[in-house]
Amino acid sequence: MGPLLAIGASITEPGGMSQRLVLYTFGVFIERAENPANDGFHRRNDPILAAVERAPGFIARSGYAGDPGPASWGRETYPRFYEERGDGWSPATLSLWEDLESPMAFSYFGLHAEALSHGRSWFRKPAWPPYALWWVDADTVPDWTEAVARHAHLHEHGPTTHAFNFKHPFDAAGRPADIDRDRLKALAGREA
Repeated sequence: MGPLLAIGASITEPGGMSQRLVLYTFGVFIERAENPANDGFHRRNDPILAAVERAPGFIARSGYAGDPGPASWGRETYPRFYEERGDGWSPATLSLWEDLESPMAFSYFGLHAEALSHGRSWFRKPAWPPYALWWVDADTVPDWTEAVARHAHLHEHGPTTHAFNFKHPFDAAGRPADIDRDRLKALAGREA
């Protein structure tokens, strides 16, 4: 995974520490994965993965074992909320970003936002956070096991510097942060 570490920009905080933002997402289908009720999700999946690769602020994402595309960042694991029903998987993503606004713009505007508007017909209403964010050093590649642990921490303790959400974000230095709304609007315009 060495080449991944050189991809993209990183944020340099005072004191010279470079950081990247990790985004982990997780959901559980209402029906089994291959049920026709999920066809809309499956039709949108590849275009959304292609769009994320072009998104401003995107650095890299983990692939999935056995699938074409990027390598998996470790052994895929799921949170305790996952229920095996013969599917063998549940929708989850793990990606690296330059800043807070970039993944927020990608998630809530454009093609991904359109897919989210159908989420209630595909996914169970979560009793868990649908995603978790945290900062890592620029030379760190997160793995699925860490993502599940951070997600659990957010569920159990709420937003902290260890794992947080867009409603209660932290900056790379661990201080409570505000989303730069002007930057978000500019990025959202590119996603529309």
